Amino acid sequence: MDRTEGLQTHSGRHHLRLLTFNLQVGIQTSSYHHYLTRSWQHLLPHPRRLDRLTVMSEVLRNFDLVGLQEVDGGSFRSSQVNQLEYLAKQAGFPHHYQQLNRNLGRVAQHSNGLLSRLTPTRLEEYRLPGTLPGRGAIHARFGTGPDALHMFVAHLALGFRTRSRQLDYLSEIIAPLRHVVVMGDLNCTPEQLYAHSRFCASLPLKPALPPLSYPSWQPRRALDHILLSTSLEANEVRVLDQLFSDHLPIAVDITLPEACHAALANR
Repeated sequence: MDRTEGLQTHSGRHHLRLLTFNLQVGIQTSSYHHYLTRSWQHLLPHPRRLDRLTVMSEVLRNFDLVGLQEVDGGSFRSSQVNQLEYLAKQAGFPHHYQQLNRNLGRVAQHSNGLLSRLTPTRLEEYRLPGTLPGRGAIHARFGTGPDALHMFVAHLALGFRTRSRQLDYLSEIIAPLRHVVVMGDLNCTPEQLYAHSRFCASLPLKPALPPLSYPSWQPRRALDHILLSTSLEANEVRVLDQLFSDHLPIAVDITLPEACHAALANR
């Protein structure tokens, strides 16, 4: 298999299509009162949930690397369907990886997920610091050596202090790396990220102004991010149409430097 399958080449430049999406385990949310009236769907199955995943997969198939948050790993509430595996199969991704962050046994399997058309050379997961368990990050490396591409899929805490600790933790890991993507529901605005000097020093924020993504029915805050190291060029940043969740998907097309593409190809 071509390890760089999924890379698009235009005019000698190598492109990747990225997307991050908090899919809220497939719960359709289009108003604040749904947090109350549809809260039962966090514990109980819904007959339309699989149909919603099928619609999502039609959108996801247009991308090369997808980071997912609040995806169920196969439990009672998802009708025993591992949502990550289902999306990977329906959207034609050859590689997928699940990080189980909050294990409620047979009731719920709260997870982060990665879908990839590229073959990862290494996969790691991190339990992010916090008083309560349930937050984590996936670290996927593509290629080898200093010019490998590093992708992090993260879901950070709601609280400022805990989120700051988690950003400090990620900063230690990211700082020595050259080509980095951080994507996910970071539960903070760009202004709050700018205020965290340690994280900004390890990964200068680019794109600097992500689109508004929350709440999906009337977006007012930019909580979902795709952050790039300075070596990676963002060609287009956009928000996609609502896909049932309370968050909107965020997409970006990036250009890889030649050295990074060579590291992927010569694995």
